[in-house]
Amino acid sequence: MLPQYHILNGDALKYQFPKALKGKLIIARECFIEGTTKGDDFDSFFANRANFICKNYGETEENYLKNVKSEFQKILDITKNCEINLWFEHDLFCQANLWFVTSLIIENPSLKTIFLIMPKEHSQYGFSRLSETELTLAYKHRKLVNNILDFAKLWRYYQNNDLGRLKQMAINLQEEFPFILPAVEAHIARIPQENYPGRPVASILSIMNELQTDDFTLIFREFCKRESIYGFGDLQVKKLVEQASAYK
Repeated sequence: MLPQYHILNGDALKYQFPKALKGKLIIARECFIEGTTKGDDFDSFFANRANFICKNYGETEENYLKNVKSEFQKILDITKNCEINLWFEHDLFCQANLWFVTSLIIENPSLKTIFLIMPKEHSQYGFSRLSETELTLAYKHRKLVNNILDFAKLWRYYQNNDLGRLKQMAINLQEEFPFILPAVEAHIARIPQENYPGRPVASILSIMNELQTDDFTLIFREFCKRESIYGFGDLQVKKLVEQASAYK
């Protein structure tokens, strides 16, 4: 049996990861759904990301490079023939991270045995509501990815804001991977147009109006229910609420 690597969509999954599953864990600790995606190479890209994260989330560059960049470096450091298991969910937050991960995997053409593991159905809870038994079952039903290059192209189009090609690639992959197109359409819909603030902010405004509240806890809970396709955490939704206040 080939050695295995499990690339996880965050630390939460790491803490509940089935003990029965063998292999090395790599954690994708990023949020490529916001901030710059520019960079001519691996180092310059993460220098730009570190700058954004440190300015907006109070992280130190030292911690970012140690806890975030180093995990992605582990993907580039895989040299031997192995199985790579990608544990990601359906939402845009997870999908953008997944696309980036695949762009690193294709740097090594010898890495050909790649599987995708996802919750059976899309929900706002994803892997978090699954037991060890259910996670093990998801692993047993993992899907072999034969078109990893197309996934990497999704990242390139996303990175360069090439929305036409991004959507066309999602359409091309729709039959085999139907979860990609809704995430891509959600990404395109969040871009402001003239007097329209974009789908997420519009949704926040609708929630605040319908519930007649400024209570963040209530707004966050309802947003996650209505707009689970985005996979935003509380920090992202707080920014949306701030943006929404300009339209009230």
